[in-house]
Amino acid sequence: MTGLRIGQGYDVHRLVDGRPLILGGVTIPYERGLDGHSDADVLTHALMDALAGAAGLGDIGVLFPDTDSAYRDISSLKLLEAVGNYLKEKGFALVNADVTLVAQAPKIGPYKARMRENLARALGVDPAQISVKATTEEGLGFTGSGAGMSSMAVALVEQCSPAEE
Repeated sequence: MTGLRIGQGYDVHRLVDGRPLILGGVTIPYERGLDGHSDADVLTHALMDALAGAAGLGDIGVLFPDTDSAYRDISSLKLLEAVGNYLKEKGFALVNADVTLVAQAPKIGPYKARMRENLARALGVDPAQISVKATTEEGLGFTGSGAGMSSMAVALVEQCSPAEE
């Protein structure tokens, strides 16, 4: 059966001292970075989960467990590329994806175009198929206090050929 499928992704990481802040594959000057097993790119992680969900692949914890040392400090763009390859193997193509970063600071406006380009390149799609935006929580909650960042994503994929069982 061919058709359209949608997936939703969500990720969250704590901000800590001594780590670079990487969002959408872009290193952003900031006093703290995100803590995690990989590079903790919360934006890319949410997109990977949305894509994996749309294709019925599970989530990034299943695909790239944090108990596997092979993924220690790995670039999330490399993991996104692998997710893109999994989708192609299952006969799916990305229609579009929309990713939202939730963070009080820093402002990511100057970096959004590069983020879109990085994400699109990793997936082998046109940057016009990827939307990146950001919002604050007006000082509320863990993102508003600056304790961490979260990201949400939705992805629409089209099944171009039957998935192999």
